[in-house]
Amino acid sequence: MDTEKLKLTSSEIGSLWGEYVNGTAIDVVNRYMYSIIEDEAIKAVFNDALKTFDKQKSELITFFENEGFPVPIGFNETDLYLGKQRLFSDAFCLNYLHVMSLHGLLGHISALSISVRKDLRDFYDSCDNDAKKMYHQTIELLLDKGLFQRDPLFYAYEHPQFILSKDFKDGLFGKGRTLAATEIISISFNLKKSIMAKTLSIAFSQVAESKEVRKFLTESEKTADGQIKALAKILQADNLPVPKSLETEVTISTDSPFSDKLLMYHMGFLFQTAQTYHGAGLATAMRTDLVATYEATIIQNLMVTKNWFNIMVNNKWLEQPPLAPNRSDIAKQK
Repeated sequence: MDTEKLKLTSSEIGSLWGEYVNGTAIDVVNRYMYSIIEDEAIKAVFNDALKTFDKQKSELITFFENEGFPVPIGFNETDLYLGKQRLFSDAFCLNYLHVMSLHGLLGHISALSISVRKDLRDFYDSCDNDAKKMYHQTIELLLDKGLFQRDPLFYAYEHPQFILSKDFKDGLFGKGRTLAATEIISISFNLKKSIMAKTLSIAFSQVAESKEVRKFLTESEKTADGQIKALAKILQADNLPVPKSLETEVTISTDSPFSDKLLMYHMGFLFQTAQTYHGAGLATAMRTDLVATYEATIIQNLMVTKNWFNIMVNNKWLEQPPLAPNRSDIAKQK
């Protein structure tokens, strides 16, 4: 069978739609950061990121046009105000690009897993390779500049060991146990992402034009801060280090380089994708206190995204993805 002649499925169109809208939002932020970065090595990596997305964006547009679907609006130069006062340090910009490359890696693999047509699989293979290249570049540069924060180190056991007591799951009552290496994977990952979300909430709340948006961003910052403290407390109880905050990498500028629509969308993106990672943490947690922390975090994020949705809809900022046909409405039109 010639897979090139297959129509794209709803899942494939949905993945392309999300790739375009999310990609254009991050691209606007990257373009601003590129305009303010002074360090030549960091600037060069951002230049690669911009060129990479320009290529991907062109391919995405071709997919939509060939299938007869309208190209999403997404975000563009109307959401970017260049020449504004500097909002972020070079160090923060590099950390931001690293975290976004992680999103890209996970997103491209998920999209590949539901893709059937060869041209689409080839596209996501290419995107995955681009994301891996950017992941390596950002880590190497963060390490070179002494900015990369590694996860806690463990000392090796002499022999493999087995769980011998049901107390292994106890984290709220009784003596409990120290954290397992498998649990720290999600704890560290979610901490770093929450630190990024908190920092962006602070920066965006300084520059947002709308009072409603500023209030939402301030509340988002408090939510992210509470989640950071909850996970940090668990690490600190075992005398394990906590990733440092990034707030001091934000200047005191109140001059917005972005539209309020972009500020809101970006924060919604971070809190929505965080649900996936908190869910993964919940699935691998074997201590009751960790389970309770992840459950509380997921509920908190649901409240944030509910408020986000209402603001986005009220301001007509939320673009609608392709919907399944409404057969009842179609029948009424006959």
